[in-house]
Amino acid sequence: MARRPRRARPVLPRAQGSGFSTADLLREAAHGIGARPAKLALTILGTVLGIAALVVTIGMSQTGEGQIARQFDAVAATQAVIEPGTASGQDGASRARTTLPWDTPDRLERLNGVESAVLLGEVEVGDDRISSVPLLDPAAAAQVQPAVLASSHELLETLRGKLATGRMFDALHDERADRVAVLGATAAERLGINRVDSQPAIFIGEEAYTVIGIIDDVARRRDVLDAVILPLGTARADFGLTAASQAQVRIAVGAGPLLVDQAPLAISPNTPENITVQAPVLSSGLQESVTGDINAVFLALGGVALLVGGLGIANVTLLGVMERVGEIGLRRALGASRRQIAAQFIVESVTIGLLGGLIGAALGSFAVVGISAAQQWTPVLDLWLVGGAAALGGVIGLVAGAYPALKAASLEPVAALRGGL
Repeated sequence: MARRPRRARPVLPRAQGSGFSTADLLREAAHGIGARPAKLALTILGTVLGIAALVVTIGMSQTGEGQIARQFDAVAATQAVIEPGTASGQDGASRARTTLPWDTPDRLERLNGVESAVLLGEVEVGDDRISSVPLLDPAAAAQVQPAVLASSHELLETLRGKLATGRMFDALHDERADRVAVLGATAAERLGINRVDSQPAIFIGEEAYTVIGIIDDVARRRDVLDAVILPLGTARADFGLTAASQAQVRIAVGAGPLLVDQAPLAISPNTPENITVQAPVLSSGLQESVTGDINAVFLALGGVALLVGGLGIANVTLLGVMERVGEIGLRRALGASRRQIAAQFIVESVTIGLLGGLIGAALGSFAVVGISAAQQWTPVLDLWLVGGAAALGGVIGLVAGAYPALKAASLEPVAALRGGL
């Protein structure tokens, strides 16, 4: 009896992980990212805010540190005062007060670190009154009179002053003892002078002095604004000025100790001990403390913002795994390995993190520049910070997507197809 031939069993294709290539992985990841634009926007928003906050906080910290340094430097580290002391005899008894030579500014400006210097002296006018017209009214003589100062021509540059109108007298006015004057803004207001194009004059006693300029503001010696300022040569010729009271010096940052050592020798080589120099010392402890506190606060805020962004990516990625359980089961049934499933979700979360990092770094940089421009500050933003912040977004995506990716890879194909976890 002939045997009936057996029916051949159908040969099912074996599931091969190699059938799910890298190109397929990237294509599926891109499809998963772009399939839900609204959710993608919300997911990226968390990273954008976190990275932008980090860039803004660190950028503004660096900018603020620069501003603080400038304030410390401008106020405390670039101005010095030199005054004559009292000479002492060999027996210890004090003698006559020493004087500053008339060429003190020239001597000081030859020293390293000295940007400019001005010699100042107080002028005693006695009973002479100061007015903008010949003084005939006895009642007017009783009004408060502005002070009279004598100065070398470097006044504005050294004291960081600016003119409201006119000009400052120069070295030739000083040499010729010209009868010219520059008024401080308060003194000019008292004398009723607000312009110099008509060559107004003030009277000190019976002598007329042509006003050639009005000083609007100075950073040092605010008393200059309420004074009539004459050239040193004029004060010497007309009022017998015998000596200057002090020299103001504008120095470079950090040049204070050098000035203390060299200025007395430059001014009085024979008796340098009789010259007093008040210069800033190299002490940045307070500045470092302030900037350190600011950096700590900004970094703490940036860390909190990054944590919020990372939790947002993790939450949305995990929800995506739960929503795509059926899809994961189908891919597993078609031959995708656990590693490939995990890689797909890792690629999606890293891509989302990179997108958020790039956008956040750009927005943060624009914010730092915009805020600095509004405050008239100089923005300080390192390029490594911008690039590092963008890369940090990818790192956050990697860390935040690790657990959801492992969760997706652990799903069994049958249970996933049934929609269970």
